[in-house]
Amino acid sequence: MKKSTSKLFVLDTNVLLHDYSCIYHFQDNDIVIPIVSLEELDHFKKGNDQINFNAREFTRELDGLIGAEFPVDGIPLGAGRGRLFLETGKPFSKEIQESFTEQTPDHRILAIAEYLKNKYVKRKVILVTKDINLRVKAKSLGIMSEDYTTDKVQNIEAIHKGIETVENVDSEIINRLYQEFEGLPENDLNLGQKLSPHQYIILKSNGKSALAHYDPFQKLVNRVEKKRIYGIEPRNAEQTFSLDALMRPEISLISLTGKAGTGKTLLALAAALQQQHMYDQIFLARPIVALANRDLGFLPGDVNEKIGPYMLPLFDNLGVIKHQFNANSKEVLRIEEMLKDEKLLITPLAYIRGRSLSNVFFIVDEAQNLTPHEIKTIITRAGEGTKIVFTGDIHQIDSPYLDTTSNGLSYMTDRMKGQELFAHVNLVKGERSTLAELASDML
Repeated sequence: MKKSTSKLFVLDTNVLLHDYSCIYHFQDNDIVIPIVSLEELDHFKKGNDQINFNAREFTRELDGLIGAEFPVDGIPLGAGRGRLFLETGKPFSKEIQESFTEQTPDHRILAIAEYLKNKYVKRKVILVTKDINLRVKAKSLGIMSEDYTTDKVQNIEAIHKGIETVENVDSEIINRLYQEFEGLPENDLNLGQKLSPHQYIILKSNGKSALAHYDPFQKLVNRVEKKRIYGIEPRNAEQTFSLDALMRPEISLISLTGKAGTGKTLLALAAALQQQHMYDQIFLARPIVALANRDLGFLPGDVNEKIGPYMLPLFDNLGVIKHQFNANSKEVLRIEEMLKDEKLLITPLAYIRGRSLSNVFFIVDEAQNLTPHEIKTIITRAGEGTKIVFTGDIHQIDSPYLDTTSNGLSYMTDRMKGQELFAHVNLVKGERSTLAELASDML
């Protein structure tokens, strides 16, 4: 191993499971994979979830790099990158023995990091883990530790903002927006800033206001009208913008963020039903994140009984839409028919894998619990005529290894901003009830 000023990163198992290509994202620094991490990967290789796929892919990648034997001086990772090393288990130091009584995989990784820190005193040895507690443990032993930040969002405030509000607009501009059906050229508004594709704007002037959208294809700012969609009427500007984006055929990827009760999933489902004739199927899915780290196998019953509780919120949204109509109305009967024929499918996200995503309206709920790689996997499988909508609250994450800046929903929203096929709306005002709004703000 080279003794240089480059850093030496020790990767925890959860980093490998989060991003199987992570070893290529540390520039010219060297990478160490603890042997215990390979042991842990063995427990994750079987299964259909993304984490199982990542375990298998990393194992294949490592096997392809190693070849017949593992060189003592490491494996080069390519031009401009460092080298990859495997490190076998190391004895626990007295300090680790006195601090941690159990020989858990985490503590064995700590022992390896401590060994490397003492061996290469002139190099920065850094343990990279998405486990906050393990980072704290490492630092208590004097070992540098940090999160895996390659796919973290730097400007999270841009996601919170979502909508541009422009005060003191010339009242004549607002009048023209109401009169000109085609819209106004961007320069006519004199906003003093460049608008992003599909930017939603609230224009205000002397008691007047207008909701507007920037069309990147026509290079025009057009007025957004409040419309009732499949029984659902928007109650505020954000909901009006959301429905506008959901109904635009030129937008094929949408991110709807906001706290619970803002109507994200309800609006997406209503828009999908309104446009059902344009798509072969409507998929409404969500990832299953087991509570208290307990797998679904712990729950009683068959597979439908196991997943039922996780899918109830999606059926609740469908129930809200059905209640907007008479029980025997054509809209309700059509929904029942679509459910029966599986043209409308409400299911865990894992059950969608392997299915065709051509010409479908695909809604992914609770997308903040997906990793950036999982989001990428979903989007890259989209065929012609498919619209994908990701909804979620980036502040309400159930995964222990994701946070506001590293979850897939934040990452995708940040990276896709400015693309002509993408739109983002952040919903702020809760519309579920006064009580729900109060609880969301105060508790």
